[in-house]
Amino acid sequence: MALIACPECGNQVSTAARTCPACGYPLAEREAANPPSVAQPGSTGVQPVLLEVRPSWWNFGWHLLFFWLLVPLLVALYRRHSFVMRIYSDRVSIENGFWSKESSEFFIKDIRAIDVRQGIWGRLAGIGDVTISTAATVDAAQEARGVSQPNQIKELLISQRQRAAS
Repeated sequence: MALIACPECGNQVSTAARTCPACGYPLAEREAANPPSVAQPGSTGVQPVLLEVRPSWWNFGWHLLFFWLLVPLLVALYRRHSFVMRIYSDRVSIENGFWSKESSEFFIKDIRAIDVRQGIWGRLAGIGDVTISTAATVDAAQEARGVSQPNQIKELLISQRQRAAS
């Protein structure tokens, strides 16, 4: 005779017993309703899952509430690292893109116009947009958005243009 665990109290009970000697749970009625399954040769005897429990979403409420703070940070990092403008003594080099790169270079002597745009908040923070138009082609305009000290960039390009012209 084999021993089984009583479903009520967990004590070991003989399969021949009609009730659990510890708690009186009727084992014979249970066995009649659910006859024991005989393991087939080669089967692993894995029991089915009766209930799967995971932590509640309410447990992660603060995480979900402040997740949106992470998204703008990732967008800002992506946009900051996807644009580089380098000013040399004779040329300007611009690289766009994070995963795939697009680069362009133009000579300072080819610069036709330099435009600076700053809103009120940009003037207070010292940031703005610099647009550089070149004489090489009609639509050749490169824009650097949200750069710090845009007027210093404009003055540097003007001084390098004057130096190249002389």
